[in-house]
Amino acid sequence: MKLSKVEDSRNPANLHRTLTLEMVRVTERAAIAAAEWRGKGNEKVADDAAVLAMKSELDRVAISGRIVIGEGEQFECDELYIGQPVGAGQGPEVDIAVDPLEGVTLCAKNQPDSLVVLAMAERGGLLNVARNVYMNKIAIGASYAPGTVHVDWSATENVRALAKARGVPVSEITAIVLDRPRHAGLLEELRTAGVSVKLLSDGDIAGVIHAVNTEDTGVDIYLGSGGAPEGVLAAAALRCIGGQMQGKLILDSPDKRLRAREMGIQDPNRIYDVTDLASGDVLFSATGITDGSLVDGVKLRRNTIETSTVVMRSWSQTTRWIRARHAR
Repeated sequence: MKLSKVEDSRNPANLHRTLTLEMVRVTERAAIAAAEWRGKGNEKVADDAAVLAMKSELDRVAISGRIVIGEGEQFECDELYIGQPVGAGQGPEVDIAVDPLEGVTLCAKNQPDSLVVLAMAERGGLLNVARNVYMNKIAIGASYAPGTVHVDWSATENVRALAKARGVPVSEITAIVLDRPRHAGLLEELRTAGVSVKLLSDGDIAGVIHAVNTEDTGVDIYLGSGGAPEGVLAAAALRCIGGQMQGKLILDSPDKRLRAREMGIQDPNRIYDVTDLASGDVLFSATGITDGSLVDGVKLRRNTIETSTVVMRSWSQTTRWIRARHAR
């Protein structure tokens, strides 16, 4: 991945680099737990296994953490709910965003790109959004000039502007889009414009990362709507690897607008960029459950288990791939 330097305004010493390895242990443990249910068709059991494993391992980490993006509100789930304290209670005060099973359907069907994802930032560094809120998103690589694309423009306007910036015809642009009924009009517009479309069955965090890593993936742009929490987690990754992203919350009911205000969101029409979604020193870890283009999946062998993880830090702009072998 091509790295670009992003300046942090906060003291990087607040998040010691050893925390990156602690995060890897957390995502590894959750991925192994979910992998035991991979391909067995039971999404809930796989998700529950990942949640419990992640919570147990998080509580071993020397942090005073709180969940700002998790499995839901406190009354909706038992663990990893918004506002729940996590960690050993000693160490830096941090905010945690988690997706214990990104691509739950992918795991249940043993399809590519199911991940365990965790982001950690200094207190106040991650946008606090409810689990049931969606976000319109657009993402491209770091090499383009700011303002090349915009989340409020039409898909046609965006791909034409991107093609012009690249110096290629629109027919050479590849977009990645979640395969959802709500995107039927978007897909028709992109194909009418002559764009090649790669459809994601699930897992839009990986989709955003693919869109900013064009040289390796062949994907030029991410378009469409997906979960707002996944948007924050994707932004955390982009803080570390570079890339541009805009997000706009879809607050389409009075309850969602009220909850957003309670969580500190004053302007429901605000357009967020990467640093609005994830600021300060940010750590990001993702461990594969199933094989994918970002990391390999868990290998369950007779006496050992193998895991593959990508872990990143924004302050140092460091990306590491960690392959581990665990005794069974």
